[in-house]
Amino acid sequence: MIKIYKPKFWDKKIGLFSILLFPIALAYIIIIFLKKKITKEKKFKTPIICIGNIYIGGTGKTPTSIYFGNEIFRSGKNPFIIRRYHQSHIDEYNLIRKKFKNLIVNKDRINGLREAEKSNSDIIILDDGFQDYRIKKDLNILCFNSNQLIGNGLVIPSGPLRENLSALKNAHIIIINGNKDLNFERKILNINSKLDIYYSSYVPTNLDQFKNNRLFAIAGIGNPQNFFQLLEKNNLNIHKKLIFPDHYRISEKEIKNIIYEASNENCQIIMTEKDYFKINTFKIEKINYLKVSLEIKEKEKILKKIQSIYD
Repeated sequence: MIKIYKPKFWDKKIGLFSILLFPIALAYIIIIFLKKKITKEKKFKTPIICIGNIYIGGTGKTPTSIYFGNEIFRSGKNPFIIRRYHQSHIDEYNLIRKKFKNLIVNKDRINGLREAEKSNSDIIILDDGFQDYRIKKDLNILCFNSNQLIGNGLVIPSGPLRENLSALKNAHIIIINGNKDLNFERKILNINSKLDIYYSSYVPTNLDQFKNNRLFAIAGIGNPQNFFQLLEKNNLNIHKKLIFPDHYRISEKEIKNIIYEASNENCQIIMTEKDYFKINTFKIEKINYLKVSLEIKEKEKILKKIQSIYD
């Protein structure tokens, strides 16, 4: 499988590469603008929450979707999560099904929504889909990570944004994973003063499994540095780091080579849960993953907002 990594210049100050690619980015912005203008929204009977982003990858959409899916389920409702099918995302679908039973995966979100309504869903969560302009959403929640936020602030391929920041006018709630950032809050509130802003964090739950060991840390996610920082923040000893592109299918041969290298360097292998689900079919016992629990501050306020769209 070809390894395609996220460009490093996306998260730096605007430089030569971003400027050279700007004509393509401008064409992309125009296409998005025209697409919004000509696309007719379809309204569904069932309330729809969209948990999306404008920064491409690594913002925590899926964990947040699972989190609210389970919270809504505990309230007595029958929520469904809808994902658009991509062959390279099968690991994520398996991970969701482990933590939330009502998952529908379809190549067309519209068909997935129809399937959910036939299954008597009383509220639907779109895991991604903020840029699917065909669907009328009742509540838009956008996820960011405090380490990247909006990167260089430009649209792909000049930067990491899937659409212009003006898209925030269509959002209702912002969830930032990580540290509080008042400057960023002011920036986005200048675009949409009605935004409600909340913060979340990942809390490791099996640290004792890795303490006092030299670690060979592996990450194949949207922003791998966030995983490494979480390990370092919790005083784990990272001896070596290995990065794969997001959604990269790690081969059994690659895993065996990693195990051999880790053994030679007297290291314990640690990876993200998402990466573990890419390789668990190989039935290799010498690899462990960091278990984390997502915590969202003031979640009751968000749940109250969610409740208001189906009451």
